[in-house]
Formats: sequence, structure tokens, C-alpha cells
Amino acid sequence: MAGRPVRHDLPCELGFIPGLAALQRNKDRTQYSLSADNQVSCVLTQECAMIRAPASTDLSSLWMPFTANRHFKQHPKLLARAKGMYYYTADGRPILDGTAGLWCVNAGHGRAHIIEALTRQTMNLDYAPSFQLGHEDAFRAAQAVAELMPKGLDRIFFTNSGSESVDTALKIALAYHRARGQGQRTRFIGRERSYHGVGLGGISVGGISANRRAFSSMLLAGVDHLPHTHNLEHNAYSQGQPAWGAHLADHLEGLIALHDASNIAAVIVEPLAGSTGVLVPPQGYLEKLRQITSKHGILLIFDEVITAFGRLGDNTASEYFHVTPDLITLAKGISNAAVPAGAVAVRRDIHDTIVQASSSGIEFFHGYTYSAHPLATAAILATLEVYQDEALFQRARRLSPYFEQAAHTLRGSPHIIDIRNLGLVAGIELASRVGSPGARAAEVFDACFEEGVLVRYTGDTIAISPPLIVDQEQIDHIFNTVRKVLKNVR
Repeated sequence: MAGRPVRHDLPCELGFIPGLAALQRNKDRTQYSLSADNQVSCVLTQECAMIRAPASTDLSSLWMPFTANRHFKQHPKLLARAKGMYYYTADGRPILDGTAGLWCVNAGHGRAHIIEALTRQTMNLDYAPSFQLGHEDAFRAAQAVAELMPKGLDRIFFTNSGSESVDTALKIALAYHRARGQGQRTRFIGRERSYHGVGLGGISVGGISANRRAFSSMLLAGVDHLPHTHNLEHNAYSQGQPAWGAHLADHLEGLIALHDASNIAAVIVEPLAGSTGVLVPPQGYLEKLRQITSKHGILLIFDEVITAFGRLGDNTASEYFHVTPDLITLAKGISNAAVPAGAVAVRRDIHDTIVQASSSGIEFFHGYTYSAHPLATAAILATLEVYQDEALFQRARRLSPYFEQAAHTLRGSPHIIDIRNLGLVAGIELASRVGSPGARAAEVFDACFEEGVLVRYTGDTIAISPPLIVDQEQIDHIFNTVRKVLKNVR
């Protein structure tokens, strides 16, 4: 191993690589070499090459999440680096990112401002406990997030993921009603086909059967579900919000009559459902949910793990739809996925009610070892600065009509039965093969990757949600690739 050259892909203006010792620098190029004691020396170039995984890499130890592990390890798709709108495979092949990673890299990959912030924070404060202690960036990050939330939702609880954000929001709802003397309000209302992460609370209020099936004995008992809003007969090929379906919110009144409002803590929905296959809310639907919950003293939680931070061209989907919930769950774009991070934005009076209900000591017995981790807060602050400095939310808003038009040019392509879109999100639903649901979309995913474009699929729906830095040419390339692939899929 001594003296073997190692090349690493990071912006050259940074003089630091986490875990590596930079021993030699110059303006244009830095050489890395691995010594006998495994110390690496390097500096960066403008276009550094990737570290290539050895061909003999053993894939067996890793149990991959939400993955067909046996298939993957027989046909692995390994990413080696990322920059801007592209991933790169180990052999240097570019893959246009049509999904912002997992709906999360809103500002694009390898952003120098974020990397520099993480580098400084790593050298300055690698970790700080958040129980009975704090650090300045945690408070600065909370304020920065609060400034983007709807008016009144200015109390921020940090988590590490969307799943943790959802379970935190559910706990806050229970604690709030208990603090105001209505501790019997313990029931939650979710929605069919919704995705709220993989915590037991999130799975309970979620409505995707495959996620619930194996864990049914452990799910929360006091949960009911609204019907989903997907209807091909009435809404196929809607551009933006479909006109049909607002009345589906009225089912909430039936559930309230069944369980009694005095027992219901909160309703939780995704304003735009992403992971289930891009379900856009019908016109007037979210407004009705807000009216009904307000009338009965029930909290309304918007799961905005996907939609917040510019995906629809606004700070939040709440702002886009002009509907203000009581709590908003956040993650993904909050840190551009540079570091795992999440949060819950809470209406101030909910926070105050819980805090003031305790005469002394800890008011809310909840939190995580990594809540407001210094690296996460550094990433959040830097990410929000990039969004603002480059006006990326406004850019997404300007691109949305072009994106919509490009998506709907696929109408008439083989196998397509619906196209749905809003902001920079599109869902392309395919007819399922008899006896093999999801197989056709999986083939489209594989073929698009081979063509150099990354898409997502859920069931038989192809989801497109590129970083907000995407341009019109790249939008065309994404949809043209899907079109080409569909012609060759049986």
C-alpha cells in the first residue's frame, strides 16, 4: 500500500479533507499518496478525480435500506462522487440527477459554501451536547429556519431526519393537549397512501401497506385514516392541482363523528404526497382540512420533509397553498443533505403552553443525542444562505411552467396512464403488468440509469424532482430519456 496514489474529489479551494492530512499544496494541483502507516497526503485540483472502489469490494456486509438487496448486489450501481447536477460512477460516467438525491439536494451537489462551513465547524466544534447545554449555531440555525416558516410557527425543535421529525411532532401534539388539560386527546388521523417516515409513530399514521405489514402488532392503536385523493377517472393528466377531489376532505367530519373531536389530537398529511407517487392535492382540499380541524380544536400537521425549501417555488408548501398548519415537519432540503438534519416548526403558543405547564425542570421529555449537532447546524445555516444568495426558490418558481410542459410532452408514450406535476415535481404513472406490480417502473429506473439519468420509482410511478439549479436543457434531457426508455420497455 505504501506510496499508492489516491485521488479525492473536493473543491480545490479547500485546504482540508476530513480524515486526511494535507501535506503538500500548490495553487493548481495537490498530490495525495498513502504511506505505510495509512496517512494520506493531498491537496485539491480544480477537477479532482474520484476515489474508485476496488473491484474486489465486498458488498455483503451492508444491509441496504429500501433496496432489493439480492438484486442490487448482483447488479450494483455504485456512485463515486457528485458535483452540481451530476453524480459520477466509479468509471467516471456522469449521471444527471433527476431526483435531487432522495428529494433532498435542492441546491445541487458539492456546494463549496456548505463544504467550507462544515470544514470550519469540524475543526472548531465537532460535537456539543444539546441536553442542558447549547452552542451558538444551534440558536442561529433555529432563527434562520423560523424566518422561512409561516407566521407564528417560530419555535424550532431539531431532529436528524424526517422520520424523527414526524415522531417528534406527534409527541408535541400529545404533550400540548395534556398541558392544556385535554390529555384524552390521543388519537391521530393520517391518510391512505401517505408516507411519514419509518418510526413506529410515522408508520402508524402513514398509509402505505408495505411499510406497515410486518410491524402491525407494534403500531399505535388510536389511529384512523382519511381516504387518499388519487383518482384517474377524474384527475388523469391534470396540470397542477386537479379540480376534482376537495370533497374528500369532508371524510374528516365522518371520522370526527365516529371518534369524537374531544379524543383527537391531530391530523397529519403531506400537502403534496411524494413517496407514494406524487399525489397533488385537489383545489380546495387543504383549505377544507384546515377549516375542519380549526373548528374542532384539532391540530393540523403538514409533513413538509419533501416540499419545504423551494420544491414548489416557495419557502414551504404551506406558503404556496396559503394554508397554515399548526406544526410542520422538515428535513431533506434543510441542509441540502450534506449532513443528516431535520426539524419541527411549531406554533409559538403550542410551545409556550407545554413549557409553561411545568413549574420547573424539563418541560418536554424528548430529544436526540444529535439534536442540533454542530455539523448539522453549520450545514443548515450555509444551505439557507445559498438558497437566499442564489434566489433558488424563485428560480424554481420560474422554471415550473417549463418543467410542467416538458413532463406532459410524455403523454401518449407507451405504458403511461397519468402524469402529475406541481412545482419541480412530476409523477409519471405507468400501467402495471398483470401479476408484477412495480416491475415495469423498476425496468425504467434501471434503463434510465444506463442512459445516464437518475429517476426514482415507487410502485409503477416514475418520480422526477431535480435540484433547483436544473436548467431547461437538463429538464428536456431528463424527460427525453424517459421517453426513449419507455419505447423499449415491454
